[in-house]
Amino acid sequence: MSANLPASVRLRDATAADLEAMHRIYAHHVLCSAASFELTPPDLEEFSRRIQAVRDAGLPWIVAEAEGEVKGYAYASTYRPRPAYRFTVEDSVYVDPSAQRRGIGSELLKAVIKAATAAGKRQMLAVITRSANSGSVALHEKLGFRHVGALAEVGFKFDCWLDTLLMQRPLIEQSEPRQRE
Repeated sequence: MSANLPASVRLRDATAADLEAMHRIYAHHVLCSAASFELTPPDLEEFSRRIQAVRDAGLPWIVAEAEGEVKGYAYASTYRPRPAYRFTVEDSVYVDPSAQRRGIGSELLKAVIKAATAAGKRQMLAVITRSANSGSVALHEKLGFRHVGALAEVGFKFDCWLDTLLMQRPLIEQSEPRQRE
């Protein structure tokens, strides 16, 4: 999918065979970082249900594979359930700790942006833990996301209050006139 990845890394749509590896990566981020505001990793059945919900919405769930192992994954999910939000998605990117800082997250997010655009989505949002995730902020900035807001002390994890940074990237040109507010 991308020429910028090391030759040994391949991007592709996730399959059922990737479930346990993706679950392991996500569980690490839940237990060891503030990248997710979950406190306990979901079980495999719930994780599988989440993947299916993304797929049912016609949205991408992509993995990065190297040497036969999943090294990371990214997806776009429905931003909010109300119909007026149907053209807006939120991205998520998770990379195995052993594979970070090798361009995998960047290439995964590029692929998700491309697929969400092809699916007719208009805006992509990122909700990032402000103080604990400078790498994610830099990744999103590099790919054209801009800071649009922050929410103070909205999460409590690891015995401290956490802020989130809101970032946004248009997926298509704003060619149509804006509607009245």
